[in-house]
Amino acid sequence: MLKKDDDLSKLRHSAAHVMAQAVKHLFPDAKVTIGPPTADGFYYDFDVARPFTPEDLEQIEHEMSRNIQADYPFERRPITKPEALDLFQRMDEPYKVQMIRETPDDEPMSVYQQGDFVDWCRGPHVDSTGKIRAFKLLSVAGAYWRGNEKNAMLQRIYGTAFFTQEELDDFMQRLAEAEKRDHRKLGRELDLFSISEDVGPGLILWHPKGGRLRTIIEDFWRKAHYERGYDLVYTPHIGRSKLWQTSGHLEFYADGMFAPMEVEGQEYYPKPMSCPFHIQIFKSRQRSYRDLPLRWGELGTVYRYERSGVLHGLTRVRGFTQDDAHIFCTPEQVEEEIRQALDFALFMLRSFGFDNYQFYLSTQPEKFSGAQEQWDTAQQALRRAMESREIQYEVDEGGGVFYGPKIDVKIKDAIGREWQCTTIHFDFNLPEKFDIYFTGSDGAQHRPYMVHRALLGSMERFFGVLIEHYGGAFPLWLAPVQMLVLPIADRHHEYARQVEARLEAAGFRVEVDTRNEKVGYKIREAQTQKIPYMLVVGDKEAEAGAVSVRSREGGDQGAQPVDAFLAAARAELTP
Repeated sequence: MLKKDDDLSKLRHSAAHVMAQAVKHLFPDAKVTIGPPTADGFYYDFDVARPFTPEDLEQIEHEMSRNIQADYPFERRPITKPEALDLFQRMDEPYKVQMIRETPDDEPMSVYQQGDFVDWCRGPHVDSTGKIRAFKLLSVAGAYWRGNEKNAMLQRIYGTAFFTQEELDDFMQRLAEAEKRDHRKLGRELDLFSISEDVGPGLILWHPKGGRLRTIIEDFWRKAHYERGYDLVYTPHIGRSKLWQTSGHLEFYADGMFAPMEVEGQEYYPKPMSCPFHIQIFKSRQRSYRDLPLRWGELGTVYRYERSGVLHGLTRVRGFTQDDAHIFCTPEQVEEEIRQALDFALFMLRSFGFDNYQFYLSTQPEKFSGAQEQWDTAQQALRRAMESREIQYEVDEGGGVFYGPKIDVKIKDAIGREWQCTTIHFDFNLPEKFDIYFTGSDGAQHRPYMVHRALLGSMERFFGVLIEHYGGAFPLWLAPVQMLVLPIADRHHEYARQVEARLEAAGFRVEVDTRNEKVGYKIREAQTQKIPYMLVVGDKEAEAGAVSVRSREGGDQGAQPVDAFLAAARAELTP
């Protein structure tokens, strides 16, 4: 049996059709829409009178099994547009009729049939329903037709399928682990962040512990940038429409921007990116070749419109802080700057515990700005930079942004999931659009190149990935609370405060739990909060100047002098 990605996609596409057939058997009034394969399985959207329940999914699975046992062949039949319209109008499938009407008249069409179920579909499919041996329905969620909240709310059933039961069991185990690590769940349990409907979807409220962790990340980020010759800048949250017209955002990126606000007869937009602001800083004075390269970084908050249906915790939001930087350099310097940006990205990702990456060269998209020759030059520069570092990469055809190609770095977390983090863009467009230049050694004006780069991506997304990578059990240097001192009785509070003061003087983040609760209860609660060290103090510890140490991973470590514990904890701090 072949097990190529294409074959797996075909299997899952067929499973989606079998699921739709089962839904139509059980819910004859359901209207079908689309049912594609995905990276992890498949889904199908239905317009039904009421939401599906977990019990409905069980019945649908049972009906799917009957259809699979029947081993219906998947039969393809070419069909003309008028025939397709007539067929699906008679079947009372309005969503199919809408899609058929919107399809060009000269585009080939086909329908697939298994048993009594007919679907308008390009295919391909497996030979028969009996080929689908290992499948599972996973969940149901609401989804607007075509992702537009002005359209009907549909019911989307998610499922997955594999060639063997062993592969399915392995996937379900990884799925269970992913659910335990879900940053939305852990964010609530660890009191790190929240999202309020009163504030608005996709807008994050950072709680004290989450804010502390973010500060640790940002302080590390700032220090690393200063050490590598960057200067940090700050720019406004809004800008005039003229700025975004010049940059090309209103032409190429308007769908991703929030609506403008009017101020004194002028339109202002919340910024979706910081690049035009950094260009204005460059333009604020005359620049010489001796000034270059200029490396300017900013933890800049930006705002991008995302449909409510695609928002997801911290990883898909409407307001977020990018770890942004722009490098202004000469054409001769650009490849070395890209290489240094790659080295810097790997340093940052490794520092946070990620050491498994996939690199992509994202090339010219369908809608782009600039001359073809410039795009070719930029893409070659990115290729050479990666190859000089012996980096293996894949080409993401058409995955670049309108102003230039880019390198994308995706990281794999502790359970093997891939996340987008670093991007390094080569930009020749914006320097021309904003007419910026530097004075060369020949006294003439020359156009600089720009390198846009974000190493972590955004604070929100990276924080969400970090939570899931560690399952909320952050390493000691990142933990918002590193140590919790637990006095056994009220008479031990004074000594607990003395221990706290010594640890804080050594630079650790410490709290004391003085609640009138049993120590065992406090320890269990601290374990739930994933605090790295719990330090129990009673009469013996106070007399000996010691602490009884319990670690999050290692359990009871016994009594240790405070100085000895401090020395061991310092050795554990990384990076």
